[in-house]
Amino acid sequence: MIKRTLIPLAVAACTTLLSLSAHADTYRLTHNTSDATSWQKGAEKFNELLKQASDGDIGVRIFPNAVLSGGDQMKQAEMVGRGDIDFVITSAINVTPLIPEMAVFSLPYLFSNYAQVDNAIQGAPGDAVKEIARDNGIEILAWGENGFRELTNSVKPVSSPADLRGMKIRVAGPMYIDVFDALGANPQQIQWTETFSALQQGVVDGQENPVGSIIVPQRLYEVQKYLTEWHYSYDPIFIGVSEKRWNGWDAKTQALVAKAAQEAMAYQRDLARDQTRSGVETLKQHGMTVTTLDATQLEAFKQATSEVYDQWAARVGEDLVTQFEQAVKDTASQ
Repeated sequence: MIKRTLIPLAVAACTTLLSLSAHADTYRLTHNTSDATSWQKGAEKFNELLKQASDGDIGVRIFPNAVLSGGDQMKQAEMVGRGDIDFVITSAINVTPLIPEMAVFSLPYLFSNYAQVDNAIQGAPGDAVKEIARDNGIEILAWGENGFRELTNSVKPVSSPADLRGMKIRVAGPMYIDVFDALGANPQQIQWTETFSALQQGVVDGQENPVGSIIVPQRLYEVQKYLTEWHYSYDPIFIGVSEKRWNGWDAKTQALVAKAAQEAMAYQRDLARDQTRSGVETLKQHGMTVTTLDATQLEAFKQATSEVYDQWAARVGEDLVTQFEQAVKDTASQ
């Protein structure tokens, strides 16, 4: 009698576990960098928040270093747009081959401080870019931060455009090729996963990236000697989901996912800025020489890249650029 009672109970328990397992959805999330960065921390927070809000029914499996796209950071957004990958955390500049308008964020010397950045990206101009991304199969759920991109190299301190002449610099995308051409450098577009070894082997002399999000956690001080703080370009990141996946969820699930993304990116943004504030001192402690440009020096770089700004503003679209420029001006008057 006992055995007969236990068997149905065991079957019922197994059925319940299988039902729970079948109901739980784990989606794939890809991002560009290693698991030591704020990008990874933001992805982990997103997964944590998804699981909490869904009682364990929804989560993500995180794939760093763009492994799902064979290390090609540019292809990640395309794969998400097609529905081949569910989620992506990537930077705007890496999406410009698919969505040229994404270059608007990184126009040289558009932004000079975080207040201007937040007013534009978290406001109507950022929403306008979300609409454009939606037309390309990507639902941008929330903006995070890669940060202001600073210059490192292994050759000499850089404080003027003349100092860059002939220097081989790894860059992340097409617009930056034009920027460094205008500055007299020799830009090289190299996948991020190959950049450390390229710097180590002298294939390139330098690179440009945010201090807190990339330069410190990726330990570039091991292969670079000089840092120039010039805030020449800003780069946001975002959590995006495939439109195919997004449209397959009901409104309740969409709201849950969007809220988790917004909270995760707010966490990541704060973390990136904290890491930037402490990061320059960390680089000094590791032996890097830091050059911080004054207003006159910055103006020389701004003038040298003004034609590139105009060229890319035309590609991006004057109406969109005007929205961003107005948001910058409005910040100054607040």
